[in-house]
Order: sequence, then structure tokens, then C-alpha cells
Amino acid sequence: MTVNRLSRTSYPLFIILFLLFLAGTTFGQETKPITLEDAFQSRKFSSAGLYGLRSMNDGLHYTVREGEHIEKFSYKTGELVETLFDAAEFGELTSISGYHFNDSETKILIETGVESIYRHSYLASNFVYDMESATLVPVSGRGKQQLGTFSPDGSYVAFVRENNLYVRDLSQDEEKQVTFDGVRNEIINGAPDWVYEEEFGFSQGFHWSPDGKKIAFYRFDERRVQEFHMTMFGPLYPESYKFKYPKAGEMNSLVTIHVFDLESGLTIPIDVGEETDQYIPRIKWTRDPEVLSIMRLNRLQNQLDILHAGAADGQSQVVYSETNLYYIFEASDNTITYLPDGESFILSSEKDAYFHLYHYNFVSGDMQAITSGDYDIASFMGYDEKQQRLYYSSYEESSIQRHLYSIKLDGTKKQKLSTQPGTNRASFSSSFKYYILTHSSANTPPYITLHNQKGKLIRVLEDNEKMKKTAKEYGYALTGFLTVPTASGEQLNAWMIKPNDFDPNKEYPLFIYVYGGPESQNVTDSWGRRGAWFQMLVQQGYVVACVDNRGTNGRGEAFRKATYMKLGELETIDQIEAAQWFGSQDYIDEERIGMFGWSYGGYMTSLCMTKGEGTFKMGIAVAPVTNWRYYDTVYTERFMRTPQENPEGYDDNSPINFVDGLQGKFLLVHGSGDDNVHYQNSMDFVEALVQANKQFEMQFYPNKNHGIYGGNTSIHLYTRMTEFILKNL
Repeated sequence: MTVNRLSRTSYPLFIILFLLFLAGTTFGQETKPITLEDAFQSRKFSSAGLYGLRSMNDGLHYTVREGEHIEKFSYKTGELVETLFDAAEFGELTSISGYHFNDSETKILIETGVESIYRHSYLASNFVYDMESATLVPVSGRGKQQLGTFSPDGSYVAFVRENNLYVRDLSQDEEKQVTFDGVRNEIINGAPDWVYEEEFGFSQGFHWSPDGKKIAFYRFDERRVQEFHMTMFGPLYPESYKFKYPKAGEMNSLVTIHVFDLESGLTIPIDVGEETDQYIPRIKWTRDPEVLSIMRLNRLQNQLDILHAGAADGQSQVVYSETNLYYIFEASDNTITYLPDGESFILSSEKDAYFHLYHYNFVSGDMQAITSGDYDIASFMGYDEKQQRLYYSSYEESSIQRHLYSIKLDGTKKQKLSTQPGTNRASFSSSFKYYILTHSSANTPPYITLHNQKGKLIRVLEDNEKMKKTAKEYGYALTGFLTVPTASGEQLNAWMIKPNDFDPNKEYPLFIYVYGGPESQNVTDSWGRRGAWFQMLVQQGYVVACVDNRGTNGRGEAFRKATYMKLGELETIDQIEAAQWFGSQDYIDEERIGMFGWSYGGYMTSLCMTKGEGTFKMGIAVAPVTNWRYYDTVYTERFMRTPQENPEGYDDNSPINFVDGLQGKFLLVHGSGDDNVHYQNSMDFVEALVQANKQFEMQFYPNKNHGIYGGNTSIHLYTRMTEFILKNL
């Protein structure tokens, strides 16, 4: 829609931070007031970063897009080596939105004129720049394309247009159509349908073989999937936008995998099993250009199979299988990484109650744990074949912090590379000789540094001193961490921000931000979103807090999957109990507690307002799910199974069924063009509230999607919410 047990080693930091913010420490005595214009229009509080960075093959250089230039820099010195491409030299281009190299880095695929489709997908005009001849040619003159991708040697570009797969031969200026049956809302070739893109997180549905002789691609037959209609306002007669959206318990697309052979022109169907009511969340080529790897999930998503298929005949066999009592979530690009020995891969799995990394030999069936312990791996960042070392981040020291580590393939010689407490993320050069580390904490904006593979600091790339100065100038209050006890016995992780002039003898209104969805995490020691808005509310005299309930990430499988089959039940109990615990503190006015959430957080806010028995004086729900029957198959059934199997799980935790319990002031916000959480959720909620004679306020945004942005939309929305808070809390 897309833990928090504090380890002993992390306590000293939290104690220090907590004491600091209890003392009301401030950055200065005279501070400027934060305005909504500052927060949402001026970008005054936006931290700096490095964007669009790509490591080059030699591992010694990287490229970045600076405006309409593509520039090459040295890792070692940080100096500009050369400008590889300048759009100003070509009249066809007025802007660059993205770029990609071929494998030999002799050509660049330039994207321009991007038009967004859904969360990840978009149309673009693609051009090929040949660095040797300094020439620029369009990939196609017959309309914009999706997913322009070089063959490994750069002699071809494959792309999708109007649901069909094409290949452009650059040497002959020839465009070959691979598939012919693509029709909108019926058949898609080479790209995913809506639910795959949203829930499995990818937009490219085709891949070149390592030798560039074949293309493996998805085919989605959507014809049996129900259409969802959205009214798009503007013309005299508003238009109806229709797309295929499988709601929980309904039929999905029929998904098949195929391999196109460029030399023969033949397309071979791949055997993915007799069952058609299943998912194929990823395909990728093994190190062997004749063997395709396929991940297969059953519809309940509690069994993962990895298949190897012959590209020539389509025959497949299962080389790995894993089942789970609940569900298997980690089916992504990093689930498996094939090794050069040709007979093994690195596997990411939570089969032993925590996410860890394993070395699996698919020939012998032997599996060895690379990492182990009562902590989760947060992300796998890559494998250095020369040194046989893996790089990853984990929650080993704290469920709210991420540190960077390396370890040998056999699980020995583990090294911690990050040194600062907080959240650490890294991007490695292709040779793994260098990495760029981005560190932040709740009170420190991103600090970006370059290191060698042993962790030695080479230089600072971005210190965000400007953001630090701005935070000091505007009197940013410190964020502190604490744990909140609950009746279940769980200690829930939380953060809290108090006013700089905090007086423990006074009572303050409390504003709680919530998300709370499965696999999510909002209580992290990192520089956060909406920080300026929360700081503005703190300046207005509010205490702002956030609590991660059961079902959230970073604390192992038992905590993460506690909400299985009953989304909303335990999360709501935890949030209500947390609010009541805050209300019992001497410095919080228990009669003035409010809540705000977006998407799953809007769902949580709606449930807390209807089930909270007056705990909350006010609530703001933005783009909420109000009935899981309305949400998509992949996400909802992963955690709830189908409505046919689990009707109580769906109905017992729908705020629509608890409108009689609504107490306090309630603001409901939604965009009418939300393709993700449909406007239907709010409309049905409104009808239930009206029939229960419950008064509430509404704010709707015509044609806006799930993010509700564009033009003045963001500042309008946050002005509305701020006024609602100031008036009612």
C-alpha cells in the first residue's frame, strides 16, 4: 500500500536524547515561526541529497544528472572528469528525466517528456546517444514508449508501446514488433498490470538474457478482471476512466511467461505449473543465458517456489521451495542473487522467524545461514565476488536503527562499517571499492560521505549544514524516543516532540501521527517526513508523538505477523492504549488528544475514532481504506486471506460497521482520482455516518490521486488540516 524492542547497546543514546528533550533543549533563544508556506512551498526545510547517481563499470567513477547534463565524477577525488552528455547541443531535447548506459558504456539511453501512468510506470520519448560518434537518434517515431532498455551490447533497444513488446535494431534503423495481441484493459505484454505494479513493486515486465539473444517477458490477460471506473472532472461532460482492479476475493489476471528468440523470431511459452490462480512476483535470468529463474507464489502467498526454466524448450523444475504459517513477503529483486559458481544463490528469507541471508546450492540442496540472530536484516545491498563479501544493513543493535555491515559468504569475519547511531544506507560502486553512506538520525539531517570498502572515510559529499542552520534558526525541538507499555505486555516503540519551552507542571494537548500498517515502520531514528509541519504544531504548543503498533517492522516475525487475519484489531487496541498511557502522564491533557493518518493511517484513525470510546477529541483520516473488501487482492489477501475464507476479519474491523461509536470532531479527506485506495471507501463511509446521524467534516480533491498533490493542492490540504487541529484540539 506499502521492532521495536530496544537492545541494551542502544539505550545510552536514547537516554541521552530523552533527557535532552525533557530538559526542553533548544537550538537558540529567539526562533522564527514556521509557516505553512515555509513547509510546503518554499522548500526551505528540504534537505540536500545526491540523486540519480550511477556507478560506472570501472568502479572508480560515477555519473549524476545535473540539470540537463550527465556528468562523470571520480570517486577518489570527487572532481568532475568530463561531461558525457549535454542536452543543449541537441534541439530535439529540452529536458532530461532519466538515463541508462549500455553494458559497455558506449551509449546512453536518454528519457524525456515523461508522462506518469501509475506509481512506477510512465511513458517517455527515448533517444540513443552514441558517445563515439556524438550522434543522437530517437528510439521510435511512432509514439512514446514504456521501459526503453538496451540489450547488453547496446545494439538493440526493447520497449513497450500500447501493451505490445517491440525491439529496435539500432544498426539497421529497424523496429520489430514482438507481440501483436496487446489491447488496453485486455492483454499486456512486457509490463505488469495495476496490482502487480503496486504490490510487487515493479514496472518492467521483460528482461534481456545475459548474452542479448533472448528476451523473457510477462503476458497479462486481464479480460476476466473487473473494471473500476473513476469520474475525471473538467470537461462539460466528465469522463470515465476505466482500469482493471482486482478487489479482494475477485479474479486476477492470468499471468504467463514467454521467451522471445531474436535470431529465430520464435516465442517460447514457459512452464510455470498447472495452477493459474497464482502469482509470479519476479523473473530474472540466471548466470546461464539458457536458464530463466522464476519466482512463484500461491494465491495465499504462503508458499514460494523458485523455478529454473530452459529458454529453448520452456521446460521448468522447482529448485527451491519454502512455506510459511502466515505469508511470505520478501519476493523482490533482492530475494535471490545468483553467484558465479553457476550452482548457488544468496537467498533472503524469514524462515527462521527473522529476516536473514542464506547461501543455497540448488544443485545439492545444501543451505547455510550467512547471518543469524534475534534481529532482522533490513536490506541486502550487494555481493563483492572478488572478496566474497556481502553488504547489508540490519536492526542488530536496535529495532529503530539501521547499521551497515559486511560479512564473508561463509558467515565469518563480520564487520560493522557504520559508526554513527541512527539510520545508515549505502550505495556501492560496481567494484565495491567505494560506497556512499547516507546517515541521518531523528535530530540530524542526512550526512552523506564517501568511504572505501573497509569503511575508511574519504570525504564528505553533503553535510546539510544549510538545513542544520535552518533548523536552528527556526528552533527545531528535539525528537526523543521512549517505549509505551500495553496490556498485551508489548513495549511499543514511540517518538515524541515537546515544545522547547516545555514545562512539566503544565498540561499539553497531544497530536498523534499514525500509519501502523503491516511491514511498515514510522518510529525510526532517522530524519523524517512532515518534519517541518510537526515542528510547526510543536511551536503552537502541541506535543507530537508517533507509536508503532503490533504488525510493524524491525522486531521479527512474531511481532510483524501478529495481526494476520485480523487487520485493524490489534493495531487499534495498541493505539488506543498508547493514547491513554500518554493521557495518564502529568504533562498531557487527556481531554485533548488527536490523531492523524494517511492511507493505512487513515484507516487506523477512522477505527480509533469509532472504537476509541472518546479517547480522541479529534481525528483526521486522509485517503483511508474503510472496508478491506474494497482493496486489492495481492495486498489484502496476503494479510487477511479472502473475504470468502475470513468474513469476520473483514467486517469486524471495518470502521463503516462502527460509525455509531464515533465521538469527537472528525475530518475525512480523499482525492476523487485515487486509483489505489478508491474514493468509494470514503463515499461508503460517509453514507454510513449520515445514516447514523453522525456529524463530521469533509475535504475532497477532484481528480487527485492517492498522494493528493499538484499545484497548490499540498498547501491547501495542510492549511485545512492545520486549521482543523487548531480549532478542535
